[in-house]
Amino acid sequence: MGQELQIDKEAFLARHWQRKPLLLPGALPGFSPPIDANELAGLAMEEGIESRIIEQCGPDWILQHGPFAEADFQRDAPWTLLVQAVDHYIPEIARLRQLVDFIPSWRVDDVMVSYASDGGSVGPHYDNYDVFLLQGEGQRLWRLGQFCDADSPLLPHDELRILQNFEQEQEYLLNPGDILYVPPGIAHWGIARGECTTFSIGFRAPRISELVSRFTDQLLASLEPERFYHDAGLETVTRAGEIRPRDLERVAAQVQAALDEASGNHWFGELVTEPRYEHFPDDDDLAEARAILADAPLRVCLNPAAKLAWQHEENTLVVFANGDSGVFSDALLPLQIALCEHGLLAGDQLTSATGNPQGMQWLHYLLESGCIYVE
Repeated sequence: MGQELQIDKEAFLARHWQRKPLLLPGALPGFSPPIDANELAGLAMEEGIESRIIEQCGPDWILQHGPFAEADFQRDAPWTLLVQAVDHYIPEIARLRQLVDFIPSWRVDDVMVSYASDGGSVGPHYDNYDVFLLQGEGQRLWRLGQFCDADSPLLPHDELRILQNFEQEQEYLLNPGDILYVPPGIAHWGIARGECTTFSIGFRAPRISELVSRFTDQLLASLEPERFYHDAGLETVTRAGEIRPRDLERVAAQVQAALDEASGNHWFGELVTEPRYEHFPDDDDLAEARAILADAPLRVCLNPAAKLAWQHEENTLVVFANGDSGVFSDALLPLQIALCEHGLLAGDQLTSATGNPQGMQWLHYLLESGCIYVE
């Protein structure tokens, strides 16, 4: 694709990211969608691909999960087909993520693609993640509303989170190549004007409860089990059974001391690279890839479904691959950056990687984690 958003990236991050919506009209002039409605329907008919159809029948909203049959796409009421992680299967859609490469790549979740019949919608709702809505074929009217949170009233439904009240503040009609950025918590309501497709580049944000859980898991694994609460210099009890403010101060101080001793932050990289959909190679594929890697591979390519990140620590490169972590020499850092930036290694870079034991160890690690494939 090779296109990039013509925006002031620093200004966007300062003024809009996680703050307020932004319309980018004509963001991709002459945009030709890499998938059409029929191809999208074909993906939704496959096992293992997450898809949904949402249909509005009067005041009721009906949700159906895939895989679907052809008959499921013949409907009278307005309806929408949504297919998750289409970027995992179609390289041209995976390249849409390059539009937002100024945002940390480990924040990207997936590219969802939706098709809607005339009037099709998923209702007024809000999300807990950032999303860039790229209009494909046709037009979609987007209505933006109030800020919402967990206390915002919803219509009764087992699975859909449709707002009971929608307070419209803005309205935009998107044409092919237009992009609308919507931050978390902002109510939005897209309605198809004729048949249309939309490409949604979504960003994951781990729950704070997940961060605390992973941090404490690591902390508990490192704490000495025979270390106990202590209270030397204890004051005389004056009221039987009381837990005194001074007792609580000691507890807080000792817990804080334990927190301050926590070392290592690899838990974070492992958390944010955990794949929602697993694409690990089977034994036969892995054996074939190893043989190619040991011979003369033409290129090493990043799997579109890979969740890959890294940290640079003192003399070491920590690689996070699909929820796992490995430690390597930081001499591999230029190759790691190149793989993350361009999605492949070839020529001199590949020769450099395969020409030394450290590089081969790194490539095998990425291969076994499902992050790369070889050709």
